[in-house]
Amino acid sequence: MLKGSCNCGAVRYQVTGPAQGPSLCHCGQCRKQSGHVWSSAYVPDTALTITQDQGLKWYASSDAAKRGFCGICGSFLFWKMNSEDSTSFSLGSIDGPTGTTVEKHIFVADKGDYYVISDDLSQH
Repeated sequence: MLKGSCNCGAVRYQVTGPAQGPSLCHCGQCRKQSGHVWSSAYVPDTALTITQDQGLKWYASSDAAKRGFCGICGSFLFWKMNSEDSTSFSLGSIDGPTGTTVEKHIFVADKGDYYVISDDLSQH
C-alpha cells in the first residue's frame, strides 16, 4: 500500500495494488499546474481511497478530464479521464518510497524548450 498527501496534509489518500504506467508528462497543462514535468502512475478507481478530503478540489481542465488538487496548499495530486475507471496520482505526493520506476515520457511534443530529455526512456 502507498500513502500520499498534499503539502499541508488536508488531502490524504491510499493506493492499494500495483501502480501502473509510471510516467513523466510534458503536456502544457501538467507543466503549468506542476511548474515543470508531472510524474504520475495510475490505478483502478477501486484501488484509490481518499482518506482525508478537507482541501480536495477538482478542476475540469477539459471536456474529457479533470485534475484534483488541494485548495489550501495548491498541491497537484490527481488526474482523471472522465470516461475511464482509473485515476492517476502524483508520484511526488507519496509519503516515503514509491517502489516504482518511471517507464516513459508522454506528450513530449509539448515539452518546454528550456530542458532536454536526456535519458533512454521511451518517448510518446
